[in-house]
Amino acid sequence: MALKVYRTPIGFHDAYVAAPSQKAALAAWGSDADLFARGVAEVVTDEALTAEPLARPGEVVKRLRGTADEQLAAAPPRKKERPPRVARVARVAVKSPVKAGKASPRPKRDAVDEADAALAAAASVHRNADQALAVEEQALADRRRRLRTDWLTERDRLEGKRDEAEARYAAALKTWQADQP
Repeated sequence: MALKVYRTPIGFHDAYVAAPSQKAALAAWGSDADLFARGVAEVVTDEALTAEPLARPGEVVKRLRGTADEQLAAAPPRKKERPPRVARVARVAVKSPVKAGKASPRPKRDAVDEADAALAAAASVHRNADQALAVEEQALADRRRRLRTDWLTERDRLEGKRDEAEARYAAALKTWQADQP
């Protein structure tokens, strides 16, 4: 059976998977809902986007969507922290009995996906800052080289003038000494 590449958004990433069917793609993503029916998942045909998932069939491949600045701009505003509430009465949680034969729902990955997105955004910000510093360091090194070259040129010019002045002085002194009784 031929593999197709499917994509669905997960947080700040797109999750790609090469699978033989939509059902297999949903299973790889760990989704109980039909994301295709909801219009949240799709088939991808772009060769640049399908190469990596096709090289690793059945494995979910995540790719960051947008730049760090775009992701931070799209993020909701931070909520203000509330002071902790003081419990007046201690309550004991009582678990309801689990009915036999009914499976519990699969845990959600939302917190993991948000943490992945935050980590990727922070790494991008660090990478950009590091690159900016590298550019500044190169500019300073270039400036230092130009300063050194200018200094050597100026020093040579001034030493030449000094040598000429000293030669004139030595000649004048010799003439003066010859004129002395």
